[in-house]
Amino acid sequence: MTGVTDRTTNWAGNLTYRARRVHRPTSLDELRGTVASSDRIRALGTRHSFSAVADTTGDLVDMTGLPTTAELDRDRRQVRVSGGTRYGFLAAYLHDHGFALHNLGSLPHISVAGACATATHGSGDRNGNLATAVSALELVTATGDVVSLDRGSPDFAGAVVSLGALGVVTQLTLDVEPAYDVEQYVYDRLPAESLRAHLDEIFAAAYSVSVFTTWRHEHLDQVWLKRRTGHHVPPVTWHGATLADGPRHPLPGMPATFCTEQGGVPGPWHQRLPHFRLEFTPSAGDELQSEYLVPRQHAVAALDAVAGLRRQVAGVVQVCEVRTVASDELWLSPSFGRDSVGIHFTWRPDLPAVMPVLAALDDALAPFDPRPHWGKLFTTDPGTLRARYPRADDFVRLAHRYDPDGTFRNDFLDTYLPSA
Repeated sequence: MTGVTDRTTNWAGNLTYRARRVHRPTSLDELRGTVASSDRIRALGTRHSFSAVADTTGDLVDMTGLPTTAELDRDRRQVRVSGGTRYGFLAAYLHDHGFALHNLGSLPHISVAGACATATHGSGDRNGNLATAVSALELVTATGDVVSLDRGSPDFAGAVVSLGALGVVTQLTLDVEPAYDVEQYVYDRLPAESLRAHLDEIFAAAYSVSVFTTWRHEHLDQVWLKRRTGHHVPPVTWHGATLADGPRHPLPGMPATFCTEQGGVPGPWHQRLPHFRLEFTPSAGDELQSEYLVPRQHAVAALDAVAGLRRQVAGVVQVCEVRTVASDELWLSPSFGRDSVGIHFTWRPDLPAVMPVLAALDDALAPFDPRPHWGKLFTTDPGTLRARYPRADDFVRLAHRYDPDGTFRNDFLDTYLPSA
């Protein structure tokens, strides 16, 4: 279906897309024709971005009408999936065939192509973001041609996290590994001083670790530990925190039925690594989100800087999550070239109240070279942000080579990664 007028919004409702039309192709040939006939077009995934990264005054192409496919290559330990495939579908498919991904995000509801294009990441000291699993991709360029890239291509490291600037991603090949089980434990009330003094030990304590706080107390509210199963018996107290006496939700007052099972009950990787169950929508989108990724060595100082804004942050935040991400070599990844700590904020859906706090956070974190998540809200000066990416100029040249007429450009790209 093409040419549908649709003043649609993103998942959170904070952004109304300005597109003149939304196209919903149902085949690759239809997609190629739609792209080739448009002067301005952007791909639209599951609409979980809070920023204007996918917005355009031209056309949007909604990938949900294309077939969802997954093809497993057992010998190579790879899976080839359609770009609009959601992680929830892919994870179940892989597990049924005895395989797994190395990492998953908090939400299994997001699309593979959209998550990889924005370097959405999951958690774990030794776990690269979701895009680091990509070994090959296929995209439709502005002329309607289909281009394939793999790790042997000199363009590959610039093309995986591309913010949609090179074309519409139709297929991705991901590395997989044998399926594994995970057990999840939650601890309450971690003293802030324990995190300051033992940050490395705390985040190394499990395969994936998340620390949650509302910034309303001196302590951190919860620590979620996701371990590959073994014979570990968790202590009742740990770094001054107490083992939870029942299931928890990261947001105070929310029912834990929405969350993946806790209490150390072993379960498949895809039913423990995300925080939220696939069968539940974790919220109605009544939130805004921001995230800053800082170099690992600056983590304690950066958290102290946020603590210095405790009253402002606590007034508008629902919850803050602190997690780690391993270094990678993808040019526009916020973890490019450095092990990182992500400081993620889920805000109340009140943009006028949130934006001044974001500006204060940008200033407070500036000494620590933060890179904000591309798909979330931030106020960082465009020149400053571009300077934080050593390969930004290379990416701009790459995008111009693939899209010389700017068919896939939008205001977001023109602001943060302008062409020469």
